[in-house]
Amino acid sequence: MISKIFASIDALYDEYVGVWEDVCNIESPTDYKEGVDRVGAYVADKARALGFAVEIFPQPVAGDALCITMNPEAKGAPVCLSAHMDTVFPVGFFGTPAVHRDAEYIYGPGVVDCKGGIAVALLAMNALRNAGFDERPVKLILQSDEEVGSSLSKKATVGYMIEKAQGAVAFLNLEGHRFRSDDLCLKRKGILTFEFKIKGKAAHSSQCATAGANAILEAAYKITELEKQKDKDGITCCCSIIEGGTAPNTVPENCSFKVNVRFATAEQEAWIKNYVSELAARTFVEGCTTTVEIVSDRVAMELEDRNIGLLERMNAIFEKNGLSPYKCGSRLGGSDAAYVTVAGIPCVDNIGAEGGKIHTKDEFGVLGSLREMAKRVAAVCAEI
Repeated sequence: MISKIFASIDALYDEYVGVWEDVCNIESPTDYKEGVDRVGAYVADKARALGFAVEIFPQPVAGDALCITMNPEAKGAPVCLSAHMDTVFPVGFFGTPAVHRDAEYIYGPGVVDCKGGIAVALLAMNALRNAGFDERPVKLILQSDEEVGSSLSKKATVGYMIEKAQGAVAFLNLEGHRFRSDDLCLKRKGILTFEFKIKGKAAHSSQCATAGANAILEAAYKITELEKQKDKDGITCCCSIIEGGTAPNTVPENCSFKVNVRFATAEQEAWIKNYVSELAARTFVEGCTTTVEIVSDRVAMELEDRNIGLLERMNAIFEKNGLSPYKCGSRLGGSDAAYVTVAGIPCVDNIGAEGGKIHTKDEFGVLGSLREMAKRVAAVCAEI
């Protein structure tokens, strides 16, 4: 069976390089629902042509999420594959066409994060079908607003993903595989973004020693405290956007700023939420008041025995079929794999197309990795 699957992947490789290029040329920044839905429609058409079941989860603001199922009536425990269709750059940022490639690499928006993962999944599923694999359902769950922590759907797409993954023996998240790395991700930091809004008192700047309350100065004190959190293995705070003031000769009455926080555990998440609340209540400049709210959030993916066990089973399959094993790795960025892990589903992350420089104009994917990662994913689906 595996030899047939691998031979089919080799035969289909050139076609699916084209699929990879196609989905990346459909520009789909998260807040451009039309573009995200065009990606979903393209993938749905490919899936239906292969005889797979397609379910669409409509969204009013975010793009529609999808669940594509091969062998929906099979009795075995499902394997779930996952990727996201949204990207980070505005339409036109990469020029027209958005994608180009040479003999070794493909370049463009989302080629690794995460449309390369879509191409890997479709190639693996097509090869499984061609080889006659029918022992279990294989699901491809496509997220539509992952890049903003599913805030556009108010976590509805995350809830849909977890619902569709219930009972899965393995969940493979096809975020891009880090360039020339020998690990898969089993641990990720969570993310919180806070917005502080400070109210001061306006006055003529010549009277700043006797009147007014400088909201920007209050913000500066708070930012200085937050920026002390710099534990690369734990909590980090980055104050990244600030607005305030009206004129150079006026004591600023208002100031707002946003801080992006990363944390490694649920315990650290609780601690930083409490710390931020206490800091907001603390006054450094007499006459200033502060409110704070969470504007986006993502849970941490903590190292769990079930995920370690899944990686061990995957490595046994890889070695049996002539593929190198992977080490257990971690990443600083967030991913939907964290929600799957919290839901108790065995999960391994970053098994999509290999590449690097994600979220930059130089994002690239390694063309040959499409073949290798599809073989790895298909082998796990067939033999886990």
